[in-house]
Amino acid sequence: MKILNGAELADYMKSNQARMAGGLRAQKVKPKLVIIRDNDSPVIEKYVELKKEYGEDIGVEVDDWLREDVTSAISEANTDASVHGVIVQLPLKNKEKTDEVLKLIAREKDVDGLVGDDSEFESATATAINWLLAGYDVNLEGKKIALVGRGRLVGAPLEKMWKNSGYDVEVFRSHSDLSELKNFDIIVSATGVPHLIKDNMVKIGAVVVDAGTASEGGVLVGDVDDEVRWREDLTAITPKIGGVGPLTVTALFEHVLIAAENTII
Repeated sequence: MKILNGAELADYMKSNQARMAGGLRAQKVKPKLVIIRDNDSPVIEKYVELKKEYGEDIGVEVDDWLREDVTSAISEANTDASVHGVIVQLPLKNKEKTDEVLKLIAREKDVDGLVGDDSEFESATATAINWLLAGYDVNLEGKKIALVGRGRLVGAPLEKMWKNSGYDVEVFRSHSDLSELKNFDIIVSATGVPHLIKDNMVKIGAVVVDAGTASEGGVLVGDVDDEVRWREDLTAITPKIGGVGPLTVTALFEHVLIAAENTII
């Protein structure tokens, strides 16, 4: 069984990104990402710290703006020529305003790829999952693919991306009849519901990608139950730690570097 180690792929790509950042600085362009958030939940804090550490490692400046008024913060970042990438760290306190808020990010600075069809970039998480599967030679052609969850970060952009590529994709919700998952070759889950994907839902030889994140007793947990991870009869599965997350950060910074490069072309 293959372990889909996103951290390993991220390390490989990191050195290339550091060289790219160095090349930009040599041209007097200092790549910069601004993270805007309105709360400090443990999950958000964890992901912000990961991004700050990654940026420091490759030579990209990362500013963390904790603001009550997210709208004005986005406007400020949009008009700041020194800022190349802007992300809103979700969820917001008022989740109903998410769509309205994200649409305010300048399309050329939307490095998370969440503005929609008008964005210059694909979803960072969807891109990461594509990289992860390709990096471990998981072929999607002719496979039955299940996406559990249709959120803006993972499910919705992946559904669009893969259907546009002609792949056989079906979307499930967390409240769907998930016993049907045993009929699918590849399962990607991103609901944020801990332990949602049980052993009896996954067939022998399946590929399982856990892109869900939640906090359970102060510990980050995914959608896939531990009983699934203990199996030896799967083709591939993401590890409990170091699967999609690290590669999502890599994809995000790849977009930041491209956005910075675009300012000198």
